[in-house]
Amino acid sequence: MPSMVGRIGTTTIAAIAVAAIALTSCAKGGGKQLPQNTIEIPENLPTVSFCADSAYEYVAAQTAFGPRVPESEAHSQCVEYLTGKLRQFGAVVEIQEAEGTNYEGKPLRVRNITGSYRPDRVKRVLLCAHYDSRPWADHDPDKSKRDRPISGANDGASGVGVLLEIARQLQAKAPTIGVDIVFFDAEDGGTPDHKETDNYRQDTWCVGSQLWSKGPGRDAAHRFGILLDMVGAADATFPIELFSKSKAPEVVEKVWGIAERTGKGGLFTRDNGSYITDDHLYINKLTNIPTIDIIHYEDGFCKTWHTQDDVLDNISRATLGAVGEVVLTVVYAER
Repeated sequence: MPSMVGRIGTTTIAAIAVAAIALTSCAKGGGKQLPQNTIEIPENLPTVSFCADSAYEYVAAQTAFGPRVPESEAHSQCVEYLTGKLRQFGAVVEIQEAEGTNYEGKPLRVRNITGSYRPDRVKRVLLCAHYDSRPWADHDPDKSKRDRPISGANDGASGVGVLLEIARQLQAKAPTIGVDIVFFDAEDGGTPDHKETDNYRQDTWCVGSQLWSKGPGRDAAHRFGILLDMVGAADATFPIELFSKSKAPEVVEKVWGIAERTGKGGLFTRDNGSYITDDHLYINKLTNIPTIDIIHYEDGFCKTWHTQDDVLDNISRATLGAVGEVVLTVVYAER
């Protein structure tokens, strides 16, 4: 999703409506009411420190390994890098190793990485992004390049880069609540669009978050979750993703409200985006954690989506910084 994220943008309105109703009716946490203070925004917002240059360097470090396709050497190197950085920044680190299947039904090794801050705190917030990259550039305008994996600077690495800088700041200044940062694996290996297949299945996307969501104790403490995906382009805007709006409206209001109050309203628009298949979809469907997706979408995904142009040169420090400041303010505003 950026991961794949978005075949749903071309789905018919009728099909979207059916999908939304089905998700609402079958979601494990469908009727859960959030704590009353979930939507409260303090009159005086906390002052935060977020270094966009550091976030950019964390994106650069990931892309330097090459495409982080699951079960590749670059992917394993990235796992070591991410776990090392989280430990360096004071997190309690856990790796969930599990077996999923790829779009062809073959076994797939999955490694989800969690860094926890203040693990003793009952009240917690979930922050997440995927770190794997797409095995195919299936939307590249040059058909000869479509079988090659993408660098995934924006689609994957950008969200992780922002969260690593948030981790560094959480070490410097502890939040009042507990925070769990999760880097999901195997998000972007869904059925490729440039290959003919009669067996398209939506759940070949977001394999890591599906396995994580089915793990024990996932509903115990998290007030809400925020997913970051494709948050690094210079021309990015973040309309309201529609599964987020339907499943976690209070969280949308909190995040977009804080964005507006911190001068980021031009980036976090009140426009409706689309229903997007992303990691938050399965968290909402399989757990009681109301989770939103902050994702770049403007009548379709950004021009580098699933192409060979999704490279570091197209990453904006300013966009990384704006997203990071908003999310970090949300965290520090929680009591």
